[in-house]
Amino acid sequence: MYEIKYHPLVEVDLEQLTHSVRIEVFKKLKKIQTSPELGQLLGNKNNMNLTGLRKVYVAKKQVRIVYEIIDNLLVVKVITIGKREDMEVYKQAEQRRKNSYVS
Repeated sequence: MYEIKYHPLVEVDLEQLTHSVRIEVFKKLKKIQTSPELGQLLGNKNNMNLTGLRKVYVAKKQVRIVYEIIDNLLVVKVITIGKREDMEVYKQAEQRRKNSYVS
């Protein structure tokens, strides 16, 4: 089973979601913990290098969880959680990935 680690700003992401969506997010993260390859690989999106990152949907595909698998450490790093609107969740993922984080 993989350990889940979070970018520090994921807490802010979660606060912006409704309680019911947060519950869906945590259920999905439990699934990712045992099957990290569950998410779809991202690659390049609109000139953003998201290679190596994965996404899964919750809340009827309205919310995305973007994460990275670190196989040698058995870690899944959750980078951002948010709506796809205007590619914002992917912009956040690209920016946050550039910053080092451990939580």
